Amino acid sequence: QVQLVESGGGLVQAGGSLRLSCAASGRTFGRTAMGWFRQAPGKEREFVATINWSGAGTFYADSVKGRFTISRDNAKNTVYLQMNSLKPEDAAVYYCAGTTRVDLTLERNLYNYWGQGTQVTVSS
Repeated sequence: QVQLVESGGGLVQAGGSLRLSCAASGRTFGRTAMGWFRQAPGKEREFVATINWSGAGTFYADSVKGRFTISRDNAKNTVYLQMNSLKPEDAAVYYCAGTTRVDLTLERNLYNYWGQGTQVTVSS
């Protein structure tokens, strides 16, 4: 069983930055891919970024490419999402997700574990 706890959300002005963290428990953390998703009010949960088991591979949604960076520290069982140049349309609840797969994983239904989410609000 894997438990995920996100932190780091908050209110930021457009153009600002936030760093989200996801602390994971479970023996398999360092051997599986991880992802970040987000959900804005009235919208479906959407893919943001994924990282493979080692951290050597990453993939991003077009909407965040060049602004967001996903990384992981397997020694600390933690995944990060550095968000720069934030826009009002980035405002959402951000969820950390875990899968049993080792490679980059974009599909929401391939993730088995989800955190409770952390709110990101971007003022214009």
